[in-house]
Amino acid sequence: MRIISLVPSLTEYLWALGLEQEVVGITKFCIHPEQWWKTKTRVGGTKKLNFEVLEALEPTLVIANKEENTKEDIARLQQNYPVLLTDINTLDDAFYYLLEIGHKVNRMAQAQALVAQIKRGFQELGPVANGASFLYFIWKDPYFVVGPNTYINALLSHFGLQNYCSIERYPALDELMNQPAHSNATPDLIFLSSEPYPFKDEHVSSFQKQFPNSKVRLIDGEMCSWYGSRMLLVPAYLKRLFLE
Repeated sequence: MRIISLVPSLTEYLWALGLEQEVVGITKFCIHPEQWWKTKTRVGGTKKLNFEVLEALEPTLVIANKEENTKEDIARLQQNYPVLLTDINTLDDAFYYLLEIGHKVNRMAQAQALVAQIKRGFQELGPVANGASFLYFIWKDPYFVVGPNTYINALLSHFGLQNYCSIERYPALDELMNQPAHSNATPDLIFLSSEPYPFKDEHVSSFQKQFPNSKVRLIDGEMCSWYGSRMLLVPAYLKRLFLE
């Protein structure tokens, strides 16, 4: 097999499945594992592929994602290569596609064991936040937040948090705050994600002024949005964040 992964979190998952030889191409955003990022051929970014480089690799399977990659690039790929197009908005979606990938790359036993391990970890941790409401920021200037029908929402909701945002996908903050239900209420928690916008400590104080009745926290975007083998680390991370 000659696999190209266009999805950073799934590149890391392919590494966990032991596909060192089979994976021949990744994107410039596939930073884990670091050794692959340094040595594997990069075929551009998730939103802008270098088709000349990609085609030279002669892939037998391209792994893409409906949200990460553009509709135009996916359509072009599908004309020439087998494409496994993932669409992950819930935990069940994640588990389904992790097993589907395992089947496609002849690593079904490893995939089943990894998914079972993830599920055990999630079950053992259980709720961590006693129903606290949250608003999760992913971008600045303008501000965008995470709503329902997203993997991030599904993950945090699974562990007992409730999304303050009722607008699906990734609405602008202004759109959310213009709704009557949110004009006076405030979330218990404000999460500033480390990606795609790299929020840092310097942003916390300005958000705290804007949301004086909320607790503002930086949160690891990879832990919250990278489905795949990264999910193995989520329970320990959330335990440190909320329970220690």
